[in-house]
Amino acid sequence: MTHTIGISGSTIMSDETKFNDLFRDQEQITHIEIGEFENEEAFQRFLTLLKTSNKTFGIHSPIYRNGSKYDLLEKFQYAPEQAWTLFEKEIQRLVKLGTQYILVHFPYFQGSAQNPDTLIEQGLKRLSELQQTYNLPIVCEPKLGLDQSPKGIEYLNAFPISLWEKYGLKLCIDIGDYLLAADEQALSMIQKWKDHIKVVHLHNIEFIDDKYIWVPIHPSHEDDGKHYSINEILHVLSGYRDLIWVLEHTPHSNPSQTFIQEGINWLADDVLKNNLSKKY
Repeated sequence: MTHTIGISGSTIMSDETKFNDLFRDQEQITHIEIGEFENEEAFQRFLTLLKTSNKTFGIHSPIYRNGSKYDLLEKFQYAPEQAWTLFEKEIQRLVKLGTQYILVHFPYFQGSAQNPDTLIEQGLKRLSELQQTYNLPIVCEPKLGLDQSPKGIEYLNAFPISLWEKYGLKLCIDIGDYLLAADEQALSMIQKWKDHIKVVHLHNIEFIDDKYIWVPIHPSHEDDGKHYSINEILHVLSGYRDLIWVLEHTPHSNPSQTFIQEGINWLADDVLKNNLSKKY
C-alpha cells in the first residue's frame, strides 16, 4: 500500500508568479495537481519547472482558465457536445506530457435532474471510451451544484456500484464538498466507493456570511467548534490502498507556511504513518 501527498494549484490560484510555491523542497509532497492556467506561456513555464523537480503531476481540467469545467452532462458555460470535444483535445495533449491522470468534474448537476442514473451512465460510457482510446487515467470528481446543491453527490451515492465498475473509472472525493452535502452522513457515503477512490481533495471550510472558503487542514480545527472535524474520515481513508492526497486551500485566509506545514505533518505523521496497517 502506498500513499502520495500532493499540493493543489488552488493554493496559489494557478498564479504563474507563484509557481515556485508548488515546488518547495518539502519531503512529504511529491505530487502536484493543477489546472486553469492563465495561458499557454504559463503552462509551459510550469512544465519547465516540473522537469527539474522530483514531482509527479495530474491535471485538473480545464487546462486553461475559462475552459469548460462543469459541462459534460448539462450546459453551464458550454454546450455538452462542445465540452466533450474540448475535453478530448486536452487528453490528446496530455498523453504526450507524462501526466498521471486528468481529473474532471463528474457527475456535476446544477440542481435536480430527470433520469440522473441514465445521464451518469451515458457519461461514464464516453469517459471510459476516452480512457481506453488514449490510455490516460480519468478521475471523476462529483461536485456540489449551484447554491451548494448536493444533488450531484446524492445522485452518485444512489448510483449502482456494479454499473460504475463496468466502466473502470476512478473517483476523487472532495472532503469539503462531501461534508457540505451530507455532514454526518459524509463518511458512509465515501465508504461506499472504497474500491474506486484514487484521489482525495483535502481541505476544511470557513464560513463568511453566506459564503465559504477553503482553508488548510489542521489538527486545531478538530474541536474548535468552527470547522468540520475530519479526523475520523482521514483515519478511515488512510486504510485504503494507493491514494493521492491533494492538499487544497485558497489564499483568501492567508494561512502562514507554519500553519500549512503543521497540517501536512498531521496528515503525514499522525494519520498515514500510524494507520497504514489498519483496514476498514
